[in-house]
Amino acid sequence: MDPDFVAKTAQIASVLEVSGHPKPGNVHRTRDFPDMVFEDFLISGVVIGDIMKKAAKLGLKHGPDSLEKIEIGKLIKEAVVETDKWVANNTNLGIIMLLTPLSAAAGMSSDMSEIQDNVDNIMRATTPYDAANLYDAINIADAGGMGEKDELDVGSDDAKNQLIDKGINMYDVLDLSAQWDMLAYELTKAMPITFEIGYPTFNGVKQTSTINNATVQSFLTILSIYPDTLIARKYDVETAQQVSEDARLIIAEGGILTDKGVDLINDFDKDLVKKNLNPGTTADLTASSVMVALLDEYNNKF
Repeated sequence: MDPDFVAKTAQIASVLEVSGHPKPGNVHRTRDFPDMVFEDFLISGVVIGDIMKKAAKLGLKHGPDSLEKIEIGKLIKEAVVETDKWVANNTNLGIIMLLTPLSAAAGMSSDMSEIQDNVDNIMRATTPYDAANLYDAINIADAGGMGEKDELDVGSDDAKNQLIDKGINMYDVLDLSAQWDMLAYELTKAMPITFEIGYPTFNGVKQTSTINNATVQSFLTILSIYPDTLIARKYDVETAQQVSEDARLIIAEGGILTDKGVDLINDFDKDLVKKNLNPGTTADLTASSVMVALLDEYNNKF
């Protein structure tokens, strides 16, 4: 697929995700947080475009025989560094982690049927240097949650040297975290949530409703099935499960596609914000789902 188009789908997906209204518990077009605002996310979505284009070009150049040369970890770090120039907070590390291999996979794919397998192949071909660059990206973004439960703690001074000395690649590091982190799970299991839940939900809703409704319904559907691991890490698993149960009840009432569902979503949004419960990982997976849907649209139209 054309790298220019791939980059645009990544940018548009990032902007559509944060614009989804009301996306419960998250920043959206009518809700800011004290430490980050709607415009921060819009800026973040735009400024990653050049890196996503670069990822697609490298996917085209090196796939399928030299996938390690794509250097996914380095690209993730570059996108985080670029974002950090424009906004003061970690607005999009998770989105970058998902959209960078997606962009590379799309660049090396001739049609939609190849992208999911290519993401998996790219991730499995990563190197210890990709892992070290990922650690840098996490620290630059001031984010945690991956590797904190074992000796390869991202905050450890010699963690990167351990990765290289022991030959532990980026896929291995994420696989260690997959049990408690949805992003790690997604990136080591060929992105099943994106391709099998979010993307078909977005496509289905968009056929008869608005892009905004498709975005919010995708978010709620993912949340209703998968407890958000950002909430689980900040609080506990039981709290994350209860949030998912609330989302399930809303989906059962039609979600954003019915008047009753909209009322429930607005109440849900207020309740999550009041309790400081932010399903941020679900938001990241919504962005990757929207990007795949946009890539599919490209595949059908161009």
